[in-house]
Amino acid sequence: MTTLAQRPAAVLVAVSRPWFWPVSWVPAYLGTVIAGHAWLPDPADTGRAVVALLVLGPLIWGAVLAQNDLHDLPSDRVNPRKATAPLVTGAVSAPRLRLWHRALVLASIGAAWYVGPLFVVGVAGVLALGWAYSVPPLRLKGRSGWDVAVNAVVVGAVSPAAGWAITREPWEFPWQLALIGVLFAAALYVPTTVIDVSADAGAGDETFSVKYGARTAYRIGLCLWGLALAVSLFCASRDSLVPRETLIPQLVMAPVLFAAYAALTRRPSIARLAVVSLLFGIPTAGFAMAYVG
Repeated sequence: MTTLAQRPAAVLVAVSRPWFWPVSWVPAYLGTVIAGHAWLPDPADTGRAVVALLVLGPLIWGAVLAQNDLHDLPSDRVNPRKATAPLVTGAVSAPRLRLWHRALVLASIGAAWYVGPLFVVGVAGVLALGWAYSVPPLRLKGRSGWDVAVNAVVVGAVSPAAGWAITREPWEFPWQLALIGVLFAAALYVPTTVIDVSADAGAGDETFSVKYGARTAYRIGLCLWGLALAVSLFCASRDSLVPRETLIPQLVMAPVLFAAYAALTRRPSIARLAVVSLLFGIPTAGFAMAYVG
């Protein structure tokens, strides 16, 4: 008898890792809020915003992670964190997963056309980076530094730019938001390479932590986090993108965020990184409130 979890639709959802969808949804929503100075997009843009959520959530994550699973299978088989991945458990076969990947790529591009031509370009760029990250011979996951850069750019710059583009012209996207976003995203990604260091080393992937070690990765992550906080404070002091009214709250919160990151990423886990992200959400919410007014 086929259980609910074994049905193709449920397995497909599992491949797309729903817990990853907010990783692109949250910065995209922030981009939309900053672009429109409102919590919700203009009613005329609501349909495009909903489709953008579909693309940035299950469709793109499904496409990218299906491809990643196909090429990460050797390391996933020895990685306890990936023990329940559908390809590892046998819930889906490699040929079917390849078929799903192609279908999700086409669905991502097709749905993106409804949002707009430039949104299509952005989606195609993310899919191309996903290919470059996972597929040999390029396989940037195994090229230390590039593994961090790809994820930081997609989450920290492309996602908020996608949200911005729903209501504003993409070329008006503020570079300060991209810089701050990339720094924070890189700081949050570096510890994940420490979590998977044994499995990645065993599979021959020279990720950031495999090459430089956990101690150096911790120090660099801490520097990136501190630099991101400093840039945000500087922008607030100049009233450049970050409203000046947030300066005092940021001065209070920055040491707390720095100390929390330092403590929780020394021996990183997904749960500890989730706590860091939730704490980071406090000043982010204040930033958004200052924009909406």
